[in-house]
Amino acid sequence: MTTERADPHAAAGGSLTGALLSRGRRPVSAATRRRAVLHWLDWIGCVAAAARSPVARVLCGWEMRPGAPRAVPALLGMAQDDFHALLMDAGPANVEEMDDLHREAILHPGPVVMPALASLARNRRLETGRVLDAAVRGYDAMIRIGRAVGPRHYFYWHNTATAGAFGAAAACADVLGLTLEQSVWALGNAGTQSAGLWQVRLEPVMSKQLHTAHAAWAGLTAASLAAAGFSGPARILEGERGFFAAMCEGADLSRVAGAQADWLIEQTSFKPWPACRHTHAAIDCVLALREQLGEVPLRFRDCTVETFGDALAICSNADPRTRTEAKFSLEYGVAAAARFGPLRPEHFDTDALGQDEWRAGLRRVTLRRAPDIDALYPSHYGARVTMVLADGRSMTHHVQDSLGDPERPLSPPAVIDKAIHLMRYGGVADARIDEAVGAVEALLRDDADAAALMQAPFPAALLAPLFEKR
Repeated sequence: MTTERADPHAAAGGSLTGALLSRGRRPVSAATRRRAVLHWLDWIGCVAAAARSPVARVLCGWEMRPGAPRAVPALLGMAQDDFHALLMDAGPANVEEMDDLHREAILHPGPVVMPALASLARNRRLETGRVLDAAVRGYDAMIRIGRAVGPRHYFYWHNTATAGAFGAAAACADVLGLTLEQSVWALGNAGTQSAGLWQVRLEPVMSKQLHTAHAAWAGLTAASLAAAGFSGPARILEGERGFFAAMCEGADLSRVAGAQADWLIEQTSFKPWPACRHTHAAIDCVLALREQLGEVPLRFRDCTVETFGDALAICSNADPRTRTEAKFSLEYGVAAAARFGPLRPEHFDTDALGQDEWRAGLRRVTLRRAPDIDALYPSHYGARVTMVLADGRSMTHHVQDSLGDPERPLSPPAVIDKAIHLMRYGGVADARIDEAVGAVEALLRDDADAAALMQAPFPAALLAPLFEKR
């Protein structure tokens, strides 16, 4: 047997990583850049909303080097150094479970790609258009790898963490202007650090927040090292001891670099409800029944939720006792939507969580796998909810796609309103909210001045601390 030893200079164009990166070097349209602006604001809102959380308090107070001066800005406040800043920007971003999602890849690009780019934009003058193009390309690389890993990977591994390291590396390599060879090195060294096991979901711990932070840091570091000449494996994806061979049973490698006209950020969903995405379709159904009947709150005798298998495997909990458990409970999501209507982070706070008089409804919710809905997953996240009301009437509502998916998109004003609410929930001052939203609205303009805005330095209002003191 001959051992293959590829020349890295030749392998850059001949490897799967090289093909992925080459496809990502096509131009980004103005419309897609504006889409990236909305995802940037969405990430900021998610970080801000998590400021109340124990995770954010621990991360903000943590001292990697006791006594070190805090001089690097981060969204949650002043950090000690670049690593601490990135940890604070990426770690809390998925605490409220409202971070953006690509449903087929089952991952959240925003909390990984955006913090890595923000770290670079704070430390050097980068044009706005260049940063947004890099975000689009980072999303694309991350999603392409994530959608190829196969269902067994998701059983053990958090796709956001594993594919995220590649996405952050691709984004940072792009904004740094690396050559194709250097970019291949960056993804190679990010990929060898790819990790994130789902055991963190089976215990009441904070470790999930390390997944986004580590992926962002691994990608950023790998790209920076590649710029300095630090080489990495070209065949990290398809190699015999590479990512897909080691971690992705049943993977479909053809999905990594296959032809596709649209950027995959365009297919990335915005999440309207602060809960696991697998609960959203059922919540949508309840809200539709609530509106149809005009009953506030909506009282039901029995409720049956039919949905896809992963939703049942991950989100079945009729007695959640913590905010996190409630966010991963179909029963809670259904009962809370019937009680409160459109769900907000405050509906998962202690005051709501402990209300026994309506929590009894959780025990009247039955969950079932629906073969017709399961067959469409993960291309579609659907649910069917049947309620027997207090007066004996039976009502059913079915949605094939969750609100915020490409088939049922949130409008730009709705995304902005979501971010404003999240920032207010997190305690951000109105003046800071106005600065961030104003910068976003300026970038969303499609007139002649928009080109000048894209050539200007990335807006400081989208990089500076959201909180004066932590």
